[in-house]
Amino acid sequence: MLTLKFSIFLLSFAALMTINITEAQEINYRDHLCPDTNTFVRNSTYQANLKILLSSLAFNATRNDSNGFYNASAGQDIDEVYGLFLCRGDVSVEVCLKCVKLATNDIVELCPIEKEAIVWYDECFLLYSNSYSYNFSSLNQQPVLYMWNPSDITVNVEFNQLLVKTISDAANVAASAPSGEKKFEAKRVNYTWLESLYVLVQCTPDLSKYDCNRCLNQTLSDLPICCNNKTGGRVLYPSCNLRFENYSFYNETAVVAMSTPPLSTPVVPLPPSPGSIADGKGDGSKSMWIKVGAGLSAVIVVLFFSACTYTMRRRTNLRTEEIGNIQEEQLLDWAGRATVGDDYSDKDIQGEVTSQDLPLIRLDVINEATKQFSDENKLGQGGFGPVYRGTLEDGKEVAVKRLSRTSGQGQREFLNEVVLIARLQHRNLVRLLGCCLEKNEKLLIYEYMPNKSLDVILFGSSNGVLLDWQRRLSIIKGIARGLLYLHEDSRLRIIHMDLKASNILLDYEMNPKISDFGMARIFGGNQSEANTNRIVGTYGYMAPEYAMAGLFSVKSDVFSFGVLLLEMISGKKNVGFHLSKEGESLLTFAWKLWSDGQGLELMDPMLEKSSVATEVLRCIHIGLLCVQEDPADRPTMSSVLHMLASDTITLPIPKQPAFSIGRFVAMEGQSSNQKVCSGNELTLSVLSPR
Repeated sequence: MLTLKFSIFLLSFAALMTINITEAQEINYRDHLCPDTNTFVRNSTYQANLKILLSSLAFNATRNDSNGFYNASAGQDIDEVYGLFLCRGDVSVEVCLKCVKLATNDIVELCPIEKEAIVWYDECFLLYSNSYSYNFSSLNQQPVLYMWNPSDITVNVEFNQLLVKTISDAANVAASAPSGEKKFEAKRVNYTWLESLYVLVQCTPDLSKYDCNRCLNQTLSDLPICCNNKTGGRVLYPSCNLRFENYSFYNETAVVAMSTPPLSTPVVPLPPSPGSIADGKGDGSKSMWIKVGAGLSAVIVVLFFSACTYTMRRRTNLRTEEIGNIQEEQLLDWAGRATVGDDYSDKDIQGEVTSQDLPLIRLDVINEATKQFSDENKLGQGGFGPVYRGTLEDGKEVAVKRLSRTSGQGQREFLNEVVLIARLQHRNLVRLLGCCLEKNEKLLIYEYMPNKSLDVILFGSSNGVLLDWQRRLSIIKGIARGLLYLHEDSRLRIIHMDLKASNILLDYEMNPKISDFGMARIFGGNQSEANTNRIVGTYGYMAPEYAMAGLFSVKSDVFSFGVLLLEMISGKKNVGFHLSKEGESLLTFAWKLWSDGQGLELMDPMLEKSSVATEVLRCIHIGLLCVQEDPADRPTMSSVLHMLASDTITLPIPKQPAFSIGRFVAMEGQSSNQKVCSGNELTLSVLSPR
């Protein structure tokens, strides 16, 4: 995957020399990447979709309103391909078109059968992938390309200080550009009387101000990796990039033309006062001194207020910085203590927390957004606290999970959320926008989901009518794509461990987003399963091997997905189903109906008019394959997606599922004094002794 970690290091010094910036300039190739672990078959549907996509990108490079950026997709399901290009902010439309056309030709030669690829030039870059991440306004920081000038700087301390300040100033300007406009800035400053420093930063126009700033701050943090004490270097992400040199490498004329001219205050002459020289009367010398005195007084007043304003801003900035440092230290301290005597902890988690991964938001900002956590803004109550709706200063709606202020419960889950969600980018995963650790508060700030959670819509008294068959099938496929990303395509191999209807949130268009990563586990590259002595999760969704012996793997999530799939079809909860069906679980009831050729009797009556019988039966079949008792018999999520996307694949015969996971736990002599905490929205669910 493009999201795998890698770094491309030293390129020749000649490749970093000054380029000739003219309308007829040559396009300068830098590098490309196309992992051979993810390929397509020649003349396949994916290749046909790729050709359509590249043609679309090349065509839209001519648009004057594109701001040198365009993203698109072609195809659907497993053959869907996403792509984008970004031209450097100072190049003309003609140069952008030339670069993009060259890229579309080069990339198919450089990467003839790879499902994902990226190619870099001085003037633009282009990528395509079968991952959702590159088709939406999300922050993508992998892959990363590092380049640097091998020449060392003579005055390194002063130069580095100036470099950091100049990049930070440029980043603030670029990020402040309105959404959809060019997020680009270039600056030139002098660091000796003979030499200048040239800096360029840029984000894709679809990024928010917050994400653009975050991305550019990360590039700045990466500079010591490649370019410490160097006279030039670059850090290139898919979502943003920066470059600095001690020579001019961009079109300064174009940059000046893009800059807004400074506002100037017009000088309005005052009418001559009686007795002045202009009036022809009185003592001109005296009048002149009066004017000088008045002018000096005005200057002194302006300087005084400027000094006061600067002092107040300085104090505010220092206070903000101090709060940020305190929050960061606390979170890092949690990470350091996470592995001590905690069976549930993942030893990988400590190494995954770095200062660059902490999206910290001040408490006063959250208080204002939620109206001091007013009851009218309360969305719901979960196992670890309430969830509130809020509106930030820029108008962005958020959901704020407020964990217990005094209890240590949830600390591990809080850390999991910050580490995992902040690093995972996918259309079908909820986005974590920030967190807060001030004044005993533990707050997680997410994107707001207006249609709440799937269980509210699916199991509500009349809400199920909102979900016709095609909508349910679309949600099923979206959840499957999200799980596939977690299991195989993300930078970390993640087992969610608590997949259920209340942890599937729905956006404005009813697209599903997997939430609540508090129970999630990180697997190493070659690790396939693990075990634990602490069973956490939700009754009715836990795989039998996990509930019985604490064994878990990606197949544990597959089991939970199967339960969720059967719930989507039936409109019934697995939890409590045995109370009305002679002790049977929803799983065994579905298996018996399917075995007797009566599978459609499982279907929610609300789907009668909108459903397609063959699709419903196929989904029941896939659900039963997912909930088989032996993990080895269950398919992987990649196989599940193939089965959902194609009606020509022959499905194996499923074995009878376990009778009831909840009953198994009780039969094994575990404490019957257990409670299940389950709620809607962004909640955590725990099975633990009282």
